[in-house]
Amino acid sequence: MQRKILVTSALPYANGSIHLGHMVEYIQTDIWVRFQKMRGHECHYVCADDAHGTPIMLRAQNQGITPEQLIADVQKEHQADFAEFSIGFDNFHSTHSDENQALANQIYLANRDAGHIETRTIEQAYDPEKELFLPDRFIKGECPKCGAIDQYGDNCEACGATYDPTDLINPISAISGATPITKESEHYFFKLGHFEEQLKTWFRKGDHIQTEVAQKLKEWFEGGLRDWDISRDAPYFGFEIPDAPDKFFYVWLDAPIGYLASFKNYCDRTNLDFDEYLKADSNIEMVHFIGKDIIYFHALFWPAMLQGAGFRLPNHIFAHGFLTVDGKKMSKSRGTFIKARTYLDHLNPEYLRYYFAAKLGPGIEDIDLNLEDFQSRINSDLIGKVVNIASRCAGFIKKQFNGKLSSSLSEPALFDSFVNETDAIATMMENRDFGRAMREIMALADKANQYIDDKKPWALAKEEGQDQAVHDICTVGINLFRVLIVCLKPVLPQTAEQAEAFLNIDALTWSAVSTPLLGHKINKFKPLMTRIETDKIEAIQNDSKENLVGVKPLKAATPENTVIPAIADEISFDEFAKIDLRVAKIINAEHVEGADKLLRLTLDMGLEQRQVFAGIKSAYSPKDLIGKQTVMVANLAPRKMRFGLSQGMVLAAGPGGKDLFILNLDQGAQAGMKVK
Repeated sequence: MQRKILVTSALPYANGSIHLGHMVEYIQTDIWVRFQKMRGHECHYVCADDAHGTPIMLRAQNQGITPEQLIADVQKEHQADFAEFSIGFDNFHSTHSDENQALANQIYLANRDAGHIETRTIEQAYDPEKELFLPDRFIKGECPKCGAIDQYGDNCEACGATYDPTDLINPISAISGATPITKESEHYFFKLGHFEEQLKTWFRKGDHIQTEVAQKLKEWFEGGLRDWDISRDAPYFGFEIPDAPDKFFYVWLDAPIGYLASFKNYCDRTNLDFDEYLKADSNIEMVHFIGKDIIYFHALFWPAMLQGAGFRLPNHIFAHGFLTVDGKKMSKSRGTFIKARTYLDHLNPEYLRYYFAAKLGPGIEDIDLNLEDFQSRINSDLIGKVVNIASRCAGFIKKQFNGKLSSSLSEPALFDSFVNETDAIATMMENRDFGRAMREIMALADKANQYIDDKKPWALAKEEGQDQAVHDICTVGINLFRVLIVCLKPVLPQTAEQAEAFLNIDALTWSAVSTPLLGHKINKFKPLMTRIETDKIEAIQNDSKENLVGVKPLKAATPENTVIPAIADEISFDEFAKIDLRVAKIINAEHVEGADKLLRLTLDMGLEQRQVFAGIKSAYSPKDLIGKQTVMVANLAPRKMRFGLSQGMVLAAGPGGKDLFILNLDQGAQAGMKVK
């Protein structure tokens, strides 16, 4: 029976670039959606940029542009990255849209009129320097429960506790560094507790959430459901609350509504019946893929808001874990905080799609991108196993049989054994057990390669009277390859498309797998993939360190969702004394083609000249630097970059962006002089 399914991924925030941690979710969702479409189901995948909030407003101000221009620019960047990773959104929209404002107002007013919204005066943190109320994520301090330092104003990443920002110990504003003061303001609250019994009943009725998530929700229920502050004070970039001047919807209210708004935009363009999908008694599936860090919003607030407005609830909320790289949190200094675009500059996006699929299961466990294992697994599984089957057989078919496959299948039992495995693989794909599915597919690839090894068509081709045997063996090999491509198509859509062109067939569906290609003419085989070389991995890491090369920021900017780094481990005076700081004159400065943040500096140290790449392009025009005296680390080991050799580091300080300052010395300082 054909299913109708509406699928969403969490909305990327329009305040920065997509990185590989984000891509875990979009790749996971896209694989599942492509699988459903291959099975013949009507499946619509929508998403949008999350475009509201204080961080957007502040970043736009810093760049001297409107928030609307900022989110438009970021959306173009996001969509370009997603497209190259083959994330097949049916619609990608923005929460800053007419559809979202209309739906947010509708859902809010329905809940307000039903008595689920109340107002009350609260005390709120206020930045006396910036003269604005501080969102929770713009306040940092010590957790009031466990004492962990450097925690956000709404929850502790160390112990998982939730609290009010006013509970933080030693709070500071992440915008200005000032100590917040307390001011009163009237706020609007959603009465989540009104829906406790309905939510419990919903959880018990089916498999809407994973077991691990259910356990966490049980803890939250036991602790009591708290009212949710859904308003923010002006100035704020977002939608003004109806009948409440200078009060705006908190970004987390209209963000999930953005799923429906994007779908509404899609329905209006394609003549789909939006109301059919959203009515409370709809038998159409609505499925959300999210990260485990936003379960509270999606599994409690979101279904409660929908229920209060008379809309249908989600059928499934699938949470996943975080991404680590080489076993640790992504790090800019180690070159493991990798942007999607940086990866795309060097490697085939299908490699990452496969590697993530090979790691992902149905639970919420974190997955690790081990760069050495990544290289080894791609070279072994995709090139050494799957692609190898086609390359071993295609040449014989093309040269000796004019590209035409045999008219009969010499090993029907072997072919049927492959086809029979696809049902189990389909079940794994349906259950998002992608890692297990990839292992089963690679086991079949091993079996196909073993068959070719045993039959040795290359040896038979040299013998008289063995043409038919060679023809039959290679025809079987090509058909086994086709079965594998069917199973891998949701994971490797670009490779599958190339394979379809090679096989000279229409787009593969899951049901097509059972019928072999016989008496069929195929095209000349072209390599589908190439091996990953180590220099490609190193280039990605080096480019990911780009903004740290040649400049040592003393204070990092701390926008929302950015963790303020802890102070590094202490070093001894003897270790510090090894650093050779020298006065250098900047005798030339120029832009670096292809680099977003770097300037190429030529530094005169008195007895020699050095080339240094410094990440200060956002703050300086090259002509303004020429002739200045600065301080550099002279004994830093040179680093080879794709732009050239960087022979040191220029010292600079500041929060970033335009506010980044090199240490400019008095012009009387002598070049090459050691700084003491």
